Amino acid sequence: MRPLLALVAAGALLAACGTRLPDRSFPSPGTVTVTQLPGGSAGTATAAPTATGTAGPGGTSQQQGTAGGLASPPPGSGVTNGKPNTASDVGVTPTTITLGQIVSRSNPFDPKAFVGPLYGAAAFVADLNSRGGINGRTVRLVTCDDHGDASRNTSCAHSLIDSSRVFALVSQSIFSYGGASYVQSKAVPDVGSQPIDTAYDRWSHLWDIYGETYPRNGTVGYSGKLIGGTEVYQYFKKRFGGALKAGVVYYNVADSERFGKSIATGLRAEGYAVVEKQINFALPDYDSAVLDMKSQGVKYVYDSLDTGGNVSLCRAMDADGLSSQMTAKVTTTQGWVDSIKGDYADSPGCRNKLWATGNDLNYDDTGRPQVKRFRDAMARLHLDGTDQLSEWALEGWAGAQWLTDAMRSCGSSLTRRCVEAYMGSGKPYTAGGLLTARSFKEFPVRKTVYTCINVARWQDSADGGHGGWVSQVADMNKNCFDAKQISYEP
Repeated sequence: MRPLLALVAAGALLAACGTRLPDRSFPSPGTVTVTQLPGGSAGTATAAPTATGTAGPGGTSQQQGTAGGLASPPPGSGVTNGKPNTASDVGVTPTTITLGQIVSRSNPFDPKAFVGPLYGAAAFVADLNSRGGINGRTVRLVTCDDHGDASRNTSCAHSLIDSSRVFALVSQSIFSYGGASYVQSKAVPDVGSQPIDTAYDRWSHLWDIYGETYPRNGTVGYSGKLIGGTEVYQYFKKRFGGALKAGVVYYNVADSERFGKSIATGLRAEGYAVVEKQINFALPDYDSAVLDMKSQGVKYVYDSLDTGGNVSLCRAMDADGLSSQMTAKVTTTQGWVDSIKGDYADSPGCRNKLWATGNDLNYDDTGRPQVKRFRDAMARLHLDGTDQLSEWALEGWAGAQWLTDAMRSCGSSLTRRCVEAYMGSGKPYTAGGLLTARSFKEFPVRKTVYTCINVARWQDSADGGHGGWVSQVADMNKNCFDAKQISYEP
C-alpha cells in the first residue's frame, strides 16, 4: 500500500512536482514523432532496433547474454521462440504493440506538475525497442494531453481506445480521470500509473504504480475510506529521536486542509506534537506561520501546498530563522525533482533541509545499474535536464517496465487477459530491484502494515555546482516499519 504522504488529493493545490518537456524534445528524429488525436495532443514513440533483449528473473529487462536472459527475436520479426506471433488482441499485430498514455501535460494549475511519467515511459519504450522490443514486436506509444480537464480526459480515453485501438494504457499521470469508467467498461489494462485521484482505488482494470490492497469493486477504497501508513514519521523518529515536534502547513481550501489534517493525524499517531498552520490562499502570510512554528520548537515541517506555496514557505523559513532550527522539511515522491536548486534559489538554508521519501531507488543514485539504464535512456532522448529528471519520471519508466514484463510473460499470444492475470497474481513485483516489493493482493483493513521506504536528502554541491539528492538509506528493502494504518476520506 502506498504511504499516506505519497497521495495527492484531488486538488491542484497539493504538491505534485513533476517536470516539463522542452520543445527540443519532440520530435527527436528516429525516436519520437508528434501527431494529433481528438481531445488532446498526442505523440507516438518508437525507436530503431540496435540490440536484442528479454526479461530476466525478478522482472528485470536484460540484454542478450546477461545471466537469466534469453535473446528475443529482432523487433518486427513476428516470431517468438520460433513460433509465429499472431494478431492476438486489440492493438497487437505479429510485429507491433500499440500502447496509450494520457497525461495532464498542459493544465491550468502547474505546467510542471503531471508530466514526469511521460518522460520516463517514452525513454523506456525507446530503450526497449533498441534492445529488441517484446517477443519480436516493436512497441508504439501514443500519448494524449487532456489539459487537466475531466471531459477532455474522457475524449482522450475514447480516442486512444476507439481510434488508435491501443492494447493497454501505461504510466499515466492524470489530474482528473474522467475516462476511468470507460477504460473499465472496455477492460483495457491501465498499468503503472500515478494514483492522483481515486480511480485507481476503485476500478479493477486500473493497476497503479504502488500496488493496492483495496477490493477495487467500483467503490473507492474500503467502502469509501482510504488508508495511509505512518512509516515516514516512524523513520524520522527512529533516525533522529529527540523532540517530536512537527509543523503541518495547509491552505484554507478544502482539499489542501483535508490532506494536511490527515498528515497531522498520522504524526500524532506516532507520538508527535503537531502545530497546524493554515495559510490564507488569497492573502498568504507565511511569516506569521513560520514565526509561530519557530517559537513552538518545530523540528519537522510537512505541508499540503503547491510548488509556489512551498517556495514562499521556504523563503520565510530562511528569513525568520526556522531553517537553522529545523531537522527536516519533508516532501514526497512528487517533490523529488532535479529543479530544486533553481526552485529554491532564494532559500538555500531550507533547500538543504529538504528530505524526500518514496518507494523506489533514488533517480540520482547512478551507481545502481537499474538507475543508470534509466538515466542513459533519458539522456539519449535529451530528457536529462533539470526540468525533466525526477522521481516521477523514474516511476514512469518503472510502470512501463511492469507492463512490459507482463506482456513478455504471454509469449506469442499476447492478450489483455494474460496481462491482467500477471498483474493480479499477488506475487510481489520489484522491477528487478528498482521498486520496493508491491502487488495487488487484496487484504482486509489492518491495524499495521510492514512497509519499506527509501529516503534521500537534497545537498548543494560543495564546489558550487548543481547538487543533487543523496540517498540516506543503504538498502531501502531493509528500511522497514510496522506502519500504523490511518483511515481517511478522500
